[in-house]
Amino acid sequence: MPEVRITIGGREFEVACQDGEESYLHSAAKMLDDEAQVLSDQVGRMPEARMLLMAGLLLADKTAGIEDRVNELRGELAAREAELEALRNQVIEPERVEVPVVPASVSETLAELAARAEALAAEVEEKTAG
Repeated sequence: MPEVRITIGGREFEVACQDGEESYLHSAAKMLDDEAQVLSDQVGRMPEARMLLMAGLLLADKTAGIEDRVNELRGELAAREAELEALRNQVIEPERVEVPVVPASVSETLAELAARAEALAAEVEEKTAG
């Protein structure tokens, strides 16, 4: 189990951690040291236990605020997902488009008229040619 030397509030500590967790420990120690530095700048020198307690409480307060915000965002996300699901479940009626249908009898009549027109055209051509 590795021993890691960290500095918090100008004081050094040796802390044991699991293999591979050294970088996490250094990161956590830096956050705690940053809070201890703020306290030291505001209050001055204080007993080690009190400094660590106050720095820990400041971090806990920040963490609680972040957790509240995360929960708020989770609620908003759940609401948006519910809205999206409701939209997906809506039956969207297609727009009705009416297409005129020509009755078969009209088509047949037009075909007969076309045939008669062609016959008349052929007759006119014969008479004018001959």
